Amino acid sequence: MPIDAEAIADRRRLRRKLTFWRVTGVLALIAAVIALGYSASRRFGLNATDHVARISVNGLITGNQRMADLMERVGNAKSVSAVVISVNSPGGTTTGSEELFRNIRRLAEKKPVVTFVDGTAASGGYITAMATDYIVARETSIVGSIGVLFQYPDVSGLLGQVGIKVEEIKSAPLKAEPSPFKPTSPEARAALAQVVSDTYDWFKRLVRERRHMTDAELAAVSTGQVFSGHQGIPLKLVDAVGSERDAVAWLEREKKVRPNLPIRDWKPRSDRDLSFFAWAGASADLMGFDGLAGALRRTAAGVEAAQLDGLLAVWHPSEK
Repeated sequence: MPIDAEAIADRRRLRRKLTFWRVTGVLALIAAVIALGYSASRRFGLNATDHVARISVNGLITGNQRMADLMERVGNAKSVSAVVISVNSPGGTTTGSEELFRNIRRLAEKKPVVTFVDGTAASGGYITAMATDYIVARETSIVGSIGVLFQYPDVSGLLGQVGIKVEEIKSAPLKAEPSPFKPTSPEARAALAQVVSDTYDWFKRLVRERRHMTDAELAAVSTGQVFSGHQGIPLKLVDAVGSERDAVAWLEREKKVRPNLPIRDWKPRSDRDLSFFAWAGASADLMGFDGLAGALRRTAAGVEAAQLDGLLAVWHPSEK
């Protein structure tokens, strides 16, 4: 059956429209990937130019696989000549602080590292600061709070007022102790005190070894008290007061890092950062680029959440 000229013209116009939108979609995807690459180079420090990497430890410290991955990436990056660990944290969980400490020590086997206390390095934050061989702090920063805390609520009085009683059957007297539903027994309190004391001893051993203190010097700083950066110098909690530039100058002077290198932020990957890869993968899939779509989806996979766990090594401003 012959096709009239108008039908042929319609088909040609449709093909031109499809071609236009396909080309537009491909160009948009390419532009987005380029833009993401530029953003990632700024956000994660992915740049071939030699530089000093800045890793910031801010807020509550917890077990965090993203931070562990970041340390590994920085350690393997050929463009990173040295690393500044910028700390502004009141601490966090003891397990999270220990993990971060060990990750920094592993990083120190690959790159020269230095700590800059930009505000607070208390309790678990100070554990982090000690992971490098040199600590520079602002004069008015907060350091110290060497100690361990275990807190739990006791709502038994409230439950008694409203007429609620919690029954329990357990295999041994110290199972599931302490319980918020009843006052803590002397035996349970003693058991918890042993755990706190053991962890406290670990913290003090770390301070003694990393800061090269005598028993007398350690006793003076391990009361749970916080100190200013200026006070920390004679107490051996801090090596120097100054700015981040002073910390980098130490790297240049003592670790022979090339002078005047730029300082660039390296940050952990997050859900928001990786969500673009998932969107780009779906777009590539719709346009028929199966290989690219699979690669983008694999990039977006594997994000792990931080966890709260265990005892706390955290400074509260209200502590006495």
